[in-house]
Amino acid sequence: MLRRVPYKWLVATAFVFGLFMEILDMTVLNTALPALGERFDAGTEALQWLVTGYLVSMAVFIPASGWVADRFGSKRTFVFALAVFTAASAWAGFAGSLGELITARVVQGVGGGLLTPVGTAMLFRAFPPGERAQASAVLSIPTSIAPAFGPVLGGWMVDTLSWRWIFFLKVPIGVLALLFTMAVIREERAERPGRFDLAGFLTGGAALALLLVGLDGGARSGWTSSRVLVQLGAGLALAAAFVVAELRSAEPMIDLRLLRNRLFRTGNLLMLPTSGALMGALFLVPLLLQQQMGIDATGSGLVTMFQALGMAALMPIAGHLYTRLGPRRMLATGFVITAASLAALLAVNPGTTLWAVRIPLFTLGAGMALTVIPLQTATFAGVSTAATARASSLFSTTRQVAGAAGVAVVVTLLTERTETRLVDLGTRAAEAASRSEAIFAAYHDVFLFTTALAVLGLLVALRVRDADAAASLRPAPTTATEDTRVATP
Repeated sequence: MLRRVPYKWLVATAFVFGLFMEILDMTVLNTALPALGERFDAGTEALQWLVTGYLVSMAVFIPASGWVADRFGSKRTFVFALAVFTAASAWAGFAGSLGELITARVVQGVGGGLLTPVGTAMLFRAFPPGERAQASAVLSIPTSIAPAFGPVLGGWMVDTLSWRWIFFLKVPIGVLALLFTMAVIREERAERPGRFDLAGFLTGGAALALLLVGLDGGARSGWTSSRVLVQLGAGLALAAAFVVAELRSAEPMIDLRLLRNRLFRTGNLLMLPTSGALMGALFLVPLLLQQQMGIDATGSGLVTMFQALGMAALMPIAGHLYTRLGPRRMLATGFVITAASLAALLAVNPGTTLWAVRIPLFTLGAGMALTVIPLQTATFAGVSTAATARASSLFSTTRQVAGAAGVAVVVTLLTERTETRLVDLGTRAAEAASRSEAIFAAYHDVFLFTTALAVLGLLVALRVRDADAAASLRPAPTTATEDTRVATP
C-alpha cells in the first residue's frame, strides 16, 4: 500500500512522528517537575537542569545539523537522531537518581538538536516549491497538537501512573518513527559537504547554549545577577566571533550569506515576533488559569487546547490560500488576527467565564496558522535544494532563540508588573479582591506586550514582496507518473 503513496507524504509522515515526539517531550515535563522534586528531594535550581541541560545540548547540535546531514546523509542523520532521542527517553524513565536523569536529558538533547532542522530540510526537499505551503501545513500539525495535549497528558500520568511514564510515553512513538523512516525514506547527501567547520561549531554551539541559559536564568533569577550577565555577555561575544568566523570561512557550518536573500532574511526576522508572541502567550495562559482562576492542571490543558483546535481548523485551507493570496496578504491577515486575539485576553478578569479565554485562544490558533504556513513556505522559496539543510539549521536556530527570548521577557515583565501593581494598591493590599484585580492587571500589561509583538510582526510582514516568493506560488506541474517509489533501506 505504501508504494501507492506519493513519496513526499511518506517523508511528511516520518517527520510528523519525530517532531510530535520532540514537542510532546517539552510540554509534558513541566507538569511533572513538582513530582520529580518530591521524588528526588530536589529544589528548583537542581530541577531546572532537567530543562536547561536539554536546551544546552540541543543548542550545541542545531548549528551542526546541516553539515552532518550533508556529510552523512539526511536519512542516516534523522535515523540517528530518532534512535538517540528514543533511547535517552527510555533511559530517563529508568533513572534512579536526579543526576542520572539530567544526564539522560543531555543525551536526549543531542537527538533533539538534529531532529527538527534535518527533518525540515528533508520535507522541503521532498515537496517542490509550489507545494511547500502543504509541507508547512504538515509542520503545523505536531506543533499545534502536542502543546495542547502535553500538559493534560503529563498531569494525568503524574497523578494516576508515575512520573516515569512521561518519558516512557515517547518510546513507542520513537520506535514507530524509527522503523517507518528506515523502511520508506531514501538517502540524500550533498556531493560536496565540505570540511567540518570546527571554529563555527565551537563558537556557534557555545554562543547559543550560553544565550539560552542566560535568558532562562534572567527570567528566573533577575537580569542583574552577575551570573546571568556573564552568561549573556559571553554568549553575545561568542555569537560575534561566530559571525566573523562564518563570514571568513569558505565552507561555513551555517552559511550566513543566505541572509543576503531578502525574503530569507525577512523570514528569519519575522520568526522573532511570531515565536516570541506565541510562546509567551502559551506560557502566560496556563499560569493565569491555574494560579489566578483556580483551574487544575488538567482543566487548564483542556482550555489551552483551543489554541490547537483553532490552528487545526485553519490548516487545511491555509495551504490553498497561500497560492491564491500570496505570503504578504496571508502574513498580514494572520498577524492582525493574532494581535486581536491577544488583545481580547485583556478583558479576562476574576469573574470572567472561561469562554473569554477559550475563544481568543481559538482565534489565536487560527491567526498563527495563517502566519506560520506562509512564513515557513516563503522563507525557503529562494533557497536552493543544495542549501536547504544549512538554511534549515539557521532558521531553527532563530526559532529556538526567539521562543526562549519571548518566554524570558514575558516572565520578567510579569514579575515586575505584579510587584508594581501590588505596590500601587497601597493600604488596599490586604483586601483579597483588590489584590486579585492588581494581579490580573499585571497579566493585562504583559498581554499588551505580546499584542505589541504581533503588531510589530504585521509591520514587518507588510514589507514582504510576493514577487520574491514566486517559485513557491507556482503550482507544481502535475504528471501521470508522480513519484510514489519507496527506497530499499
